[in-house]
Amino acid sequence: MLQAALRSDTAGRRCVFEVFARRLPEGRRYGVVAGTGRLLDAIEAFCFGPAELEQLAGVVDDATLDVLRGWRFTGSIWGYAEGECFFPGSPLLRVESSFAEAVVLETLLLSILNHDCAVAAAASRMTAAAGDRPCIEMGSRRTHERAAVAAARAAYVAGFATTSNLEAGRSYGVPTAGTAAHAFTLLHDDERAAFAAQVDSLGAGTTLLVDTYDVAAAVRTAVEVAGTDLGAVRLDSGDLVVQAFQVRRQLDELGATKTRIIVTSDLDEHAIAALAAAPVDGYGVGTSLVTGSGAPTAGLVYKLVAREGADGELIGVAKHSKDKVSVAGRKWALRRRGPDGIDQAEVVGIGHQPSDDGDDRPLLVELVCDGEVVGREPLAAARERHFASRAALPASALQLSKGEPAIPTVYEQEHP
Repeated sequence: MLQAALRSDTAGRRCVFEVFARRLPEGRRYGVVAGTGRLLDAIEAFCFGPAELEQLAGVVDDATLDVLRGWRFTGSIWGYAEGECFFPGSPLLRVESSFAEAVVLETLLLSILNHDCAVAAAASRMTAAAGDRPCIEMGSRRTHERAAVAAARAAYVAGFATTSNLEAGRSYGVPTAGTAAHAFTLLHDDERAAFAAQVDSLGAGTTLLVDTYDVAAAVRTAVEVAGTDLGAVRLDSGDLVVQAFQVRRQLDELGATKTRIIVTSDLDEHAIAALAAAPVDGYGVGTSLVTGSGAPTAGLVYKLVAREGADGELIGVAKHSKDKVSVAGRKWALRRRGPDGIDQAEVVGIGHQPSDDGDDRPLLVELVCDGEVVGREPLAAARERHFASRAALPASALQLSKGEPAIPTVYEQEHP
């Protein structure tokens, strides 16, 4: 596309591209923006070096190679702040630049946002179901090694307390926590020796895995070895609800009243919700989280919505093919709130800022200005934003049953 646009002398036309979802994954009530910080880092570092140019020499012509050799993004980007909830049609990202610059970014933008938003949406449903009980991200062994780091970051944005992925801790400051596997128990001659070795190394506050053999016997041995100050026990199999009640009763009878119970074993938001009445203190979640709990992509697309006309003004353009209709024109958005402070609608203004009735919340923030990143923020800010954004949604948003988006998307045309 770039090569052909260069030949037709249209590559320099000013364009507006937008990232949005035509619909949410089936049954989901809201989406979650995640990956913005990673995206800004990627755009800032994006260029074509000697190795890439050598490979592309057999793909594009010399004129295109010359453009790529000096390629840098010099345009502007506005977008929803990381952690914000979104809905069908929400303009998550608006890229304004020449066609030559904007078109090259498509795969980079969508690969980051589709993955991270999918993980964050699943994580948000899980943390909402968990309430005040912490969730631990433990999915590194169920996805690509680099995707695992990104997933841990996205999960933290959406409320997960910690991750077992140490690279996520190093790269992004996500708090880390972990536990021993069954292999550690099986390594030793018996369970007592394994527990003693772990407590001797890590202290009584550690978490002991108690379902390698017999759970009741293991809990008794764990308290005998670590004492009543044992930090936690982990259950990883069987009927977790029944076992949690049995283990809680046993721990209390042994005097370990403050020892926590952590559960794992292919949990998702529905399993977490089912454990709400059980005496569980935390959840370790892996496979379902890093695969989006059935929705491994957020379904985001990147479409040209406006381009420069002969008079230098922007002209709205849109795709009109069956089932994939786009809305033409550069867009702004705000979250309309009711008198009670609860969100009522996603209002998208076409070609203008939508009208504010006094207490509405603008959603687009400046991320890149003339090629310079201006929208970086601490990861903790995105996390706090998500909690606030989710709390402002109608109560129906937190239902795990299939349903329509929690609020409607309303388009507001610009008046002449």
